[in-house]
Amino acid sequence: MLNGRTRTTAALAALAVTGAITFGVSASGSPAQAKPDIETVRAKVDRLFHESEQAAERYNDARLELDELNDDLSSLEADQSRQGDALDGVRSDVRASIIQRYQSGGLGPAGELLASDSEGFLDELSTSATVGDLQNSLLSSYGTELKAYSIRKDQTEKRRDDIADLKDTLSEQKKTADAKLAEAKELLSKLEAEQRAEILSRDSGRPVDASSIPASGRAAIAIKYALAQVGDAYVWGAAGPNAFDCSGLTMMAYAQADVSLPHSSRAQYSSGAHVAKSDLQPGDLVFYYSPISHVGIYLGNGMIVHAANPGAGVKVSDLDEMPYAGAVRPG
Repeated sequence: MLNGRTRTTAALAALAVTGAITFGVSASGSPAQAKPDIETVRAKVDRLFHESEQAAERYNDARLELDELNDDLSSLEADQSRQGDALDGVRSDVRASIIQRYQSGGLGPAGELLASDSEGFLDELSTSATVGDLQNSLLSSYGTELKAYSIRKDQTEKRRDDIADLKDTLSEQKKTADAKLAEAKELLSKLEAEQRAEILSRDSGRPVDASSIPASGRAAIAIKYALAQVGDAYVWGAAGPNAFDCSGLTMMAYAQADVSLPHSSRAQYSSGAHVAKSDLQPGDLVFYYSPISHVGIYLGNGMIVHAANPGAGVKVSDLDEMPYAGAVRPG
């Protein structure tokens, strides 16, 4: 069996890694003045863990979007540079042509403007009433390149603004996730150690041998990797080697089978063919909550392996332990 550890051990290890919960009793060792109702505390801790995960998955979504925006910005900056080079080339050709005409006396009143400021002359050329017959194909090309450069420049600046806004969003989502974990820590710190252990070790999960699961190919590889992580800590934003969040675990499990998945449960829901619950096969990704904020890997026989939360770490659970939302078959 790959999972010889109890869920209690996993929970304690996970929370020790994250720093999310402190399990020491007070220096005096005296019990709490009033014992909170365990079921009430349990429900609140579960809610806080879920709210923290929701914020963490929104953070993962925003991080993916930020990567896309940065790629887009790099492309736009390259386009802007190429357009700038093209503009410079046309500007040089126009300047040479106009200077030649000026030297031959063919510009009339426009020559004075050129003599005083050749760059300004070029920029105002399309609206100047003095240019007359100078609106030839060369100047038309200059106007076209100038307009194209202006468009690229505006697009680049907009992407920079989008990235700045998204970085603010990332910061807020991180604060929210951290705050929810801190609230759970404070709540649990008011309980005695035995009560805390009871809340965080409601079950030990089911020990599962990967070789007993009827899966093959990529699915088998992903399942074997995920089950090998049972007992590891849950840390939001983590993707191994010793700690994971939910989408980090599924991403890394399928990476072993050369299947690329994004680090986001919402994005993973769009990464493959959707399958009905009645058609689930081992290796399928299963998703939870609305909006989607959790993902695991189906093992068959109504079981999944997933990075559950900071209190449980990576474990094997019932398929319907959480509100089911759908499933996807990767690859």
